[in-house]
Amino acid sequence: MARIVQKYGGTSVGSVEKINNVANRIQMAVENGDELIVVTSAMGKSTDQLVQLAADITDVPSKREMDMLLSTGEQVTISLLTMALQQRGLEAISFTGGQAGMMTEDRHGNARIKSIETTRIEEQLQAGKVVVVAGFQGVTTDGSITTLGRGGSDTTAVALAAATKANRCEIYTDVTGVFTTDPRYVKKARKLQAISYDEMLEMANLGAGVLHPRAVEFAKNYEVPLMVASSMSMETGTMIEEEVSVEKNLVVRGIAFENDVTKVTVAGLPNHLDTLPKLFSVLSKHGVNVDIIIQNQNDQHVNISFSITQCSLKETVACLEQAKQELNYESLYHEGELAKVSIVGSGMISNPGVAARMFEALAENDIFIKMVSTSEIKVSAVVAEDDMVMAVEALHDTFRLDEVLEDEQVKQLA
Repeated sequence: MARIVQKYGGTSVGSVEKINNVANRIQMAVENGDELIVVTSAMGKSTDQLVQLAADITDVPSKREMDMLLSTGEQVTISLLTMALQQRGLEAISFTGGQAGMMTEDRHGNARIKSIETTRIEEQLQAGKVVVVAGFQGVTTDGSITTLGRGGSDTTAVALAAATKANRCEIYTDVTGVFTTDPRYVKKARKLQAISYDEMLEMANLGAGVLHPRAVEFAKNYEVPLMVASSMSMETGTMIEEEVSVEKNLVVRGIAFENDVTKVTVAGLPNHLDTLPKLFSVLSKHGVNVDIIIQNQNDQHVNISFSITQCSLKETVACLEQAKQELNYESLYHEGELAKVSIVGSGMISNPGVAARMFEALAENDIFIKMVSTSEIKVSAVVAEDDMVMAVEALHDTFRLDEVLEDEQVKQLA
């Protein structure tokens, strides 16, 4: 017998037919002798509909009341799924996040999990029941309902797997696993049999939307084996684990990308020790998240360029202009319609020359690189948004990600 946490996303439970399909999968696992905790998201686009209802009432809804409202979406799903399981003769019970013991910090809209009291879940599992838990939500110590922010149901599932010492956590979605890149853009994209926590965390942070970074981080910290698979087929998914046991020889394991990137340059800053702390303190105080940073300087002046999301440009410019006298810069300008393309792979550590091969591939396709960022297992390049797909395809071909390579072939790529 294995204890398994299964999580089903909104597309997997978007209709009665799909809920019945999920119930059939759960029944198969139970008949196989497994203990199941099932975490669900809200049905399809129901969260968007709830947000719109609030917008029809007020332009500035209370964050507390938004959490009260949005948490109802998952409660609808857990009730319907539990009914479907009971209709099949299975013992099942549904819990809200609070009823499942999910305790969070007192922060509405994007709360973090502080602890999980698993007594009620354990009691129901011991009684032979499937426990169905609402994802995306928890409660504070005073009983206020909170939500966990984007990707919250993934985080709920991984946290429950860690707290209940489950054998693994299975994330079911509308894709069959983690691919070398987004198959909607690159037809040659190949599903990976496995990927490491670190590689998946980089991919998630760099724009791959299969898993939320917080969930991957939780899995890594508590060594929870993850599997990503499709709820629509029985095809084997992708395992996410500490050390990849298959396809070990891949130097680059995947390519992530995201658009709507903007480059901001603050020119003519004084070349003083406190210039950087002052500049980024101003941005931090206004909640501006900065990604890639480039500095150019001479004896008198410093030019600082950094990348942000397009949606934060207005606020970024406003706070910098407001602080112009304090920062004492000469000019401020920005360039939009950019994208970030990143290669990711733990094999880069032991294979020098990977970055050079990436830059050569982009140059061969007349793609100009505007900014670069690196870590031990990734290299990111900012390019024109119009060149994004071409860049991804070129890199996918360069590192032959559509193939499973032998060791000698891998050496030839570095």
